[in-house]
Amino acid sequence: MSYKDTYEMWLRSPALSPAERAELEAISGDEKEIESRFFAPLEFGTAGLRGTMCVGLHQMNVHVIRHATQSFAEVIKAEGSEAMERGVAICFDCRNHSDEFARETACVMAGNGIKVRLFESLRPTPEVSFAVREYHCIAGVNVTASHNPKEYNGYKVYWQDGAQLPPHHADAIAKKMAELDMFGSIVRMDYEEAVAKGLITLMGAETDEKFLANVMGQVNDKAAVEKVADTFKMIYTPFHGTGYQLIPEALRRLGMKHVICVPEQMVVDGNFPTVVSPNPENPEGFYLAVDLAKKEGADFILGSDPDADRVGIMVKDDKGEYITITGNQTGVLLLDYLIGAKQRTGKMPANPVALKTIVTTEMARKVAETNGLACYDTFTGFKFLAEKKDKLENAGEGKVIFAYEESYGYMLGDYVRDKDAVTAALCLTEMAAWYAGQGMTLYDALQKCYEKYGFYAEKTLNLVMPGLDGLKKMADLMAGLRAQPPVEIAGVAVRAQKDYKDGSVVSVANGVRTSMELSGSNVLRYEMADGTSLIVRPSGTEPKVKVYILVNDATQAACEEKVAKYAVWAESLRGWVPHPNR
Repeated sequence: MSYKDTYEMWLRSPALSPAERAELEAISGDEKEIESRFFAPLEFGTAGLRGTMCVGLHQMNVHVIRHATQSFAEVIKAEGSEAMERGVAICFDCRNHSDEFARETACVMAGNGIKVRLFESLRPTPEVSFAVREYHCIAGVNVTASHNPKEYNGYKVYWQDGAQLPPHHADAIAKKMAELDMFGSIVRMDYEEAVAKGLITLMGAETDEKFLANVMGQVNDKAAVEKVADTFKMIYTPFHGTGYQLIPEALRRLGMKHVICVPEQMVVDGNFPTVVSPNPENPEGFYLAVDLAKKEGADFILGSDPDADRVGIMVKDDKGEYITITGNQTGVLLLDYLIGAKQRTGKMPANPVALKTIVTTEMARKVAETNGLACYDTFTGFKFLAEKKDKLENAGEGKVIFAYEESYGYMLGDYVRDKDAVTAALCLTEMAAWYAGQGMTLYDALQKCYEKYGFYAEKTLNLVMPGLDGLKKMADLMAGLRAQPPVEIAGVAVRAQKDYKDGSVVSVANGVRTSMELSGSNVLRYEMADGTSLIVRPSGTEPKVKVYILVNDATQAACEEKVAKYAVWAESLRGWVPHPNR
């Protein structure tokens, strides 16, 4: 069926409301807009669905939500009656339509005879992972687009371990979506009827308390906070999102007396009126927090993204200015602190392990191994970090004390299998307070880490490739790099070419081909003669190719020089074309 046929089919569907039909009629004659909305369905992957909110096949709306849920319900029903009884936990964030999409998800699950535990109002992402595990659900759904702009929403899916969906289940849902009619296949129960029949149960304060009890179990050194509590000040912002209740509460229970929240951003609002992008990776989003920090004389600033799974911090530098600490640096600081705190307080488990992703700084490995911890890499995404944690611990091969990725995601404890800004905020605040008790800022602590472990620097470049031809450009770039793998980049020899798709490693010097443990992901890595690692991977949730530059050297200046040199090469990939000498 062509995109025009699909458009006409939607127009004729009785499932559309008058407003939805009017929206589609308004684009009649705009071929480009019709094609962009109906050229293909949103692709269902291990991260579920994500897209802009409007009426169409390639968008996020109640019809796509119902269709995805019906397909997911079929996969759950295939697991048997016990799985249906265990049910599904459903959570949602602050975005426009998130509550509506979550309720529709619940109604379709209930219509299929699958029990639902639905949060009564918006909650942080880690709480749905926690709820799946705590209540022994077969699966979970979170309606969120994380840190994306306000136009986006998403449908994030979890399995019974509390981690995001494994590939074979994602494939099964995608297969069902291809088989089932968009409108005619939906089996839905009225919300009030489902509640009355016990198919939908609401979760609220009781689940929050269970979650917070686990969060507080991650405190390592409460005395360090008590020591400075009268004078230590911090600024917190939830960027209009779901962290606005539980994060300040966790910090209060930690013993913090001066948690000053940015009032304008404590207002829950899916339009994110005070920021261009509600992303703690973007320092410009912290402008209100910085102004407040200067006014209050705060020691550091902490912000969580709208669904409270990621957290970013700003600290005072040696000049007294508030500067951004990257996700890589924050993870290194926290890992180093956790090791010291657990050793001081006798809480270090036997055979401790740190986990990171392949695109996360190699400094984390240096910190771990210097302190006697094993360190393992996984593919990007917390489903892989969670899978590795379970595999190691179930085999008795180590106890994971910390797992993180460079994009501001951190996982601690055993009660979630996803990134968790609530627990991370608690531990980061404890760390900042402990260093304050030593007369140090987190900036000072970072410099000490560089002195101890060596100098490292990282940079991620996002090569945005939007539009209908964007996916083709992304695919062509990856195919081209595989067809003509570079032997030299920025005047430096490539020592080894690694392809995580098939797990191959090619030594450029002699052409010897070996294999590595990880395989099955569309990622290329180049190990350079100067010790730099360059990684190229298409994003799984956005129309862009990400290039990661990971360097280390004798000085910070030398690291920055390397980053700048390789960034020029990375930028050149935007216009990549095959060439015999590349």
